Amino acid sequence: MGKVIFYGAISLDGYLAGLKDQLDWLFQTDTGVATTYEAFFATIDATVMGRKTYQEAKKLMDGGLLYPETTNYVFSRTQKEPLPDATLVSTDPVAFVSALKQEENLWVVGGGSLLKPLLEADLIDEWFIQIAPVFLGEGKRLFEPGDYSRRLTFVETKQMGELTELHFIRKSVSGSE
Repeated sequence: MGKVIFYGAISLDGYLAGLKDQLDWLFQTDTGVATTYEAFFATIDATVMGRKTYQEAKKLMDGGLLYPETTNYVFSRTQKEPLPDATLVSTDPVAFVSALKQEENLWVVGGGSLLKPLLEADLIDEWFIQIAPVFLGEGKRLFEPGDYSRRLTFVETKQMGELTELHFIRKSVSGSE
């Protein structure tokens, strides 16, 4: 059985991006000489993301292929044209991710409307959240309001330059690991 993992950075006030999807605040954050990204990415079989996250990632890559080492799934209700480096998915994200999780380690890229139903279904097994020392004041939140109240188990904290990474895992039903 695989895992569903969130790995991503937010501002100190909880935003993934500015109102117009700006990530300049993240690129201006000094990560020091080493991050956990490479080790994390080596454990991933597939990515799942929403259409907006995909489009913003493609802009940052100047049209290059997105994560060519993995299988990529993009959830969209509006995109109709095939994507060069991802499979479009228009079905229920909970059912789709639940099925994929049986065989693969999945990286949930981005947050918001895709993350919310996965949280509500308690599908996220592991969290790596990097916090940048910046306030954005407004933007796109990592966590949308929803019905997903639960406690996580703290694993560790790592410092990467100005980023502080929090690592958590989902508590099991019995409350033990």
